[in-house]
Parts: sequence; structure tokens; C-alpha cells
Amino acid sequence: MPNRPGRAPRVTISDVSRAAGVSAATVSRVLNGTARVDAALTDRVHQAVASLGYRPNAAAQGLARGEWGTIGVLVPDLANPYFPDVLKAVSAVARSHGRRMMVMESDEDPAVEHDLVEDLMRCCDGVLLCSPRMPRSELAELAGRKHPMVLFNRIVPGLAVPSISVDFHGGMTQVCGHLAQLGHRRAAYLSGPSASWANAERLRAFEAARAFGLEVEVVECGATSEAGYDAVGAALSLDVTAILGYNDLVALGALARMRELGIAVPAAYSVVGFDDISLERVAHSNLTTVSVPRDELGRRAGELLEQLLVNGDDAEPTYVPMKLQVRDTSGPSPRN
Repeated sequence: MPNRPGRAPRVTISDVSRAAGVSAATVSRVLNGTARVDAALTDRVHQAVASLGYRPNAAAQGLARGEWGTIGVLVPDLANPYFPDVLKAVSAVARSHGRRMMVMESDEDPAVEHDLVEDLMRCCDGVLLCSPRMPRSELAELAGRKHPMVLFNRIVPGLAVPSISVDFHGGMTQVCGHLAQLGHRRAAYLSGPSASWANAERLRAFEAARAFGLEVEVVECGATSEAGYDAVGAALSLDVTAILGYNDLVALGALARMRELGIAVPAAYSVVGFDDISLERVAHSNLTTVSVPRDELGRRAGELLEQLLVNGDDAEPTYVPMKLQVRDTSGPSPRN
């Protein structure tokens, strides 16, 4: 490929070999560290590299060592505002260790996740699976390949895969306790994707809610604002005083529909979200919700994968606590 106008000619490995008086293969072995080379020859190669300003191809060096220099990340939905902060933090960790990041999306379809992970394993040193929906059996099969893999927002008991997750159960328990303290006795939960482990953890919290005196009815919904908007009618038919969203997007969709219907929030109904997504671009930015620092979560996930790549270390699952953020959409039950 010709050099661009104004740029100095690109220094090649052949230039280095001529300057050092050795073969190109010897230069490659020295720079890649793939074989022992006489100390005097090694010094000559490094001197030639320094004097010529040669920059080795990082990808080629990695391949010579049997590495790609890349990590792969699978997410269920790139349109979900939850993931950009996580991905940015993971990418920063990867760059700090001389790696790049490749991202794939399953579009909330568990049936395609296995194949996408296989694709990532073919070209990445390690993979990070964010909120994977696939069955345990498929995760176990992938783990059996011994390719470095970390689970994010999914804990699978008995599976020897490093995992880090938000404490979804604890977060939803805080939400239920908050509503119970406000006098609410019946609430509707707009449920997330059926294959979502995180959704199952939220559902599990409703058993503890009964101890607070709060009964929670489950309404089939999804993970988008459109799904929340469409599910409001079913929720309002259940004789409840509060609506819980699977995430903030669902809760915001529900709020939009309730505003159209002229329903006062929180005077008539309380509405609570989950995840505390970035809300700068939406009109309703004072949603009661539960939060976790996603950048910190992403950083810890990236470091967990790096530790696995370098040391091969496994670790106990890590749960990151959530914090209740009480804002303007939750208030006393109108039936108090």
C-alpha cells in the first residue's frame, strides 16, 4: 500500500533486518519473544528498531504468541442505556492491558447467543457475557471448552465460571420495603424477559415482600419503554396502588401512558423503576429507582476477565449491592 502524501515511508521488518544484519525471521523472534535468540543479535535488533522508529504490528505479535489481543463482549440489547457505561469501563480496562474489545448483540434472543459466543471464542482471547439469557446447559457446554469466560449479571451455582452481578434480589427487596413503609399493600410488577436470570432474581424478592405486608402481582411485559407503555392497562386492572418496572425504561413507558390517561403520580399510583439509567435525554427524570455504579461494575468485570486471562484464576461469585434512590414518583398509598 503506498504511503499517504506528506508522510515518511513506513518502516518495515525488512528494513530492521537489513539495519541489524540479521534475517527477518530473527527480528520476528526477538520482537515476539517466541524463541531464544543470541544476546548480541537481540541487542542489534533492538538498536535497529530504536534508530529506525519501527512500530511492530500488535495483532501480528499476538498471533505469533497464540493470542488475538482482543476480548469479546456479548450484550442482549445495545439500545438499552444500561450498557454503554459498562462497555466503556470494560474497554478502558482492556486498553490499559494492551487489548482491544469486540462487541456483539443478541437482540434479546437466547437462541442465537450460543453461536455468537462461539464466534467470539474463535477470534478473542476471552469473552464477557453480559446478562446472558441462554439455558444453563448451554453455558455449561461453553464453560467446558476451557476458553476464558466471565459472566456479568448472571450467577450459575455449580458452574466453574467467574461471575459478577448486581444484587437484583436485594435491590428489589429495598423497593418493596420502601413501598410497604409508604402504606402500599398491593403492587403490580411489569415483568422482564422470561429467560432473564436478573428478572428471576427480582421475582424471588416478592416472597420477602409478603413479610412487609406487600402483595405483588406479576404482569407480563418486557424490557423496553414500549412494553411498559402497553402493559399499563393490565396493571391498572389489578386493584393496585403501585407499579414496579423491570427497569427504568419500562417504568418510564408506564409513566408516559399514565400521563396520557390523566393519572396523577404519585398521588394516585406510585411508580418505581430499576437500574437508574442515564435520564438526561428524557422528559421525566425524577423516577424513584435503585442504582449501582455501572462504570465501577464494568471496571470490575473487565479486571476479572483480565485476571482470568493472565493467571487463570477462578473466583467466588461477586454480588454488588444496589442503593434505593427515592425521588418524586413514589408516595404514600392513596388508601391510607
